[in-house]
Amino acid sequence: MRSRSILVTGGAGFIGTNLVRVLLGHSYQVTVLDSLCTGRREYLEGLPIEFIEGDILDAELVNQVVPGHDGIVHLAAQTGVPGSLASPRRDCEVNVIGTLNLLEVCRQAMDKEIDSVSPPLPRFVFASSNASLGRQGPPATEDKAPLPISPYGASKLAGEGYCLAYHGSWGLGTVALRFANVYGPYSAHTDSVVAKFFKDVVARGSVTIDGDGHQTRDFIYVDDLCRAILLALESEVAGEVFQVATGVETSIIELAALVQETVGRGVGMHHGPPRRGDIRKNYSTIDKTRRTLGWEPEVDLDVGLRKVWTWFHGWMGGGR
Repeated sequence: MRSRSILVTGGAGFIGTNLVRVLLGHSYQVTVLDSLCTGRREYLEGLPIEFIEGDILDAELVNQVVPGHDGIVHLAAQTGVPGSLASPRRDCEVNVIGTLNLLEVCRQAMDKEIDSVSPPLPRFVFASSNASLGRQGPPATEDKAPLPISPYGASKLAGEGYCLAYHGSWGLGTVALRFANVYGPYSAHTDSVVAKFFKDVVARGSVTIDGDGHQTRDFIYVDDLCRAILLALESEVAGEVFQVATGVETSIIELAALVQETVGRGVGMHHGPPRRGDIRKNYSTIDKTRRTLGWEPEVDLDVGLRKVWTWFHGWMGGGR
């Protein structure tokens, strides 16, 4: 990448905020495009970036912002199953049409005459999810047929499909990364289970577990995830899907016990109704990611939870 300039859509969100810091640490120039619908501008305060407030559904804006970047990390999305159940059409618009808007700008660039001084076409890293696999039994692998059980899973599968199609038809350097359950700092605005547990501990000293708590997830610390994104940006591999996870299956009951151990005091545990559209058991095999991208997760769950608790305690204790 000659100018080392990266556009991060959704860069004011949880993962984006952490990724921006990693990219800056590797001397990239960073532009963030975020609607601030869920992201928080204060997460990026003081960072040497270009920030553009706007929506990926604004095709004219996307046409203005994308050109000139060597890589695009597409994180902007309607995230999660509950939001997709509440508004399937909105989920489709943001996750499918928004992705298509970005890919179309890249395709149009490929259709133009390219001379010897033109910059290379951008790498395109798409944030996907194991939700696209749906009712497939664990472990999640790249070669299993996707069978989504929620609108969110369907929209992420559609995004994967368009990324693969734009590589197959026009040679765009797309990579889709299926994120496991990501946790880490700068997640106070999210409803992911780790963030929700810590917020509930701070607010009322107890956590609510959806259903019986025996549903399982593969929890990956955000710094490990960001390293995988960086490797995907810098790789020449394209037209591929990768699982980005730890390969370790943890139940929500086990997670709640680890949270209690992390905070060092008694935490009340209550059970609520199960969430519709949730995958019952979920963890990944990461052999392809290890082999092809040379990536390995490094942060164990107990260590990562201590890091997140320290951040939450400071952030929420400061009245944020």
